[in-house]
Amino acid sequence: MKKKLSIGHMILQGIRSLRDKMVLWCISKLFAWALVLTLSIRKRYRMSHNNGIAARGEARIVDHPEFPAHDFFTPGRVFQARLRHASATFLDDAMNCIRSCSIKLADQDLDSPFDMEMNTGRINLFWSAASFLQFAKLRKQAFGVEYHDYYRKYPQGLEGAKDSLRRNPSSFQNLRYHSLTPYLFTGKDGIQRYAKYRIRPFDDAPETGITPDLSDWDTCNQRVLPHETRTRNYLKDEYKERVAKGGAKYMLQIQSRIAADDDSPEIFNNQIPWDDKVYPWHDLAVVDMHEILSWKESLRTSFSLNNLPKSLGIIPAKSIYDYNSLNYMRSHSEIARKARLFSYKLLGYPPEIPDDENRNVSEWLGKE
Repeated sequence: MKKKLSIGHMILQGIRSLRDKMVLWCISKLFAWALVLTLSIRKRYRMSHNNGIAARGEARIVDHPEFPAHDFFTPGRVFQARLRHASATFLDDAMNCIRSCSIKLADQDLDSPFDMEMNTGRINLFWSAASFLQFAKLRKQAFGVEYHDYYRKYPQGLEGAKDSLRRNPSSFQNLRYHSLTPYLFTGKDGIQRYAKYRIRPFDDAPETGITPDLSDWDTCNQRVLPHETRTRNYLKDEYKERVAKGGAKYMLQIQSRIAADDDSPEIFNNQIPWDDKVYPWHDLAVVDMHEILSWKESLRTSFSLNNLPKSLGIIPAKSIYDYNSLNYMRSHSEIARKARLFSYKLLGYPPEIPDDENRNVSEWLGKE
């Protein structure tokens, strides 16, 4: 009798597991098509991070890696590369925003052997597909204030925002950007590991734009400060000048840990950084950008978590509550990227962000 109950329990668990995976798949596909219909085609927008600038250059794997050996990250290997900085969600560089750095190890609009998307801060505002959907649902954008309801309902999201927002940094280049959610890493030794990535300035210059002891209201209020003299494009203008004068140089780094059968799910929680004394950061590649892309090239440059070797890919997710479901959902948004690129051919490119339009907005208001 006990054996039958055990078999029945296993079957029930299998059915529940399959159901959870199907729900995750369906929600991911529906979300991707919602992006297509509301943003990609009609508005020609990315899901977020529309306020950006891109450059091309190269990335060179370090000569003497201290991380586990991997066939893709061969010492001294050189890649043509693109890198894009952006601010989320607003179009104004002088607002209190999360800043991003995305890198593509190819000089291509979409395809590449390795893409990685990173944001400022060591912890995130949301930690699963389910929490991200709440983040999107509770957004109420009103001239620089948008996530008050979400932060009130999810205080851990508020802490993530306090850690991630950067107001008036002196440059995109001197910030620290983290992948946050871990990825697979199976090296030459065949041992399964997990890995996180970050990028910092090559000279390790101090990070700017951090506001200490940010209040709850100031976290919600991302507006430009009164009497602000910086323009809506000051960070992008600074980056253009920096690249033109001598380039923008970075160090891409990696943090890894061996996978174990009894690992706690919390090791995948992007709100809990790994202890860097136990799992130290190691230099991975020197990244050097030497040419700014045109506005249209920047718009066409897209990044995808599907552009990863299998041995460095995303970690499978079991449900919308799984911490790895964030990357799963992002990987299923490929159709939105392709739809946006198609919209440029169909409707033309959005205009560049002007210096002299309304502040504290998240949409292009200029004319073509």
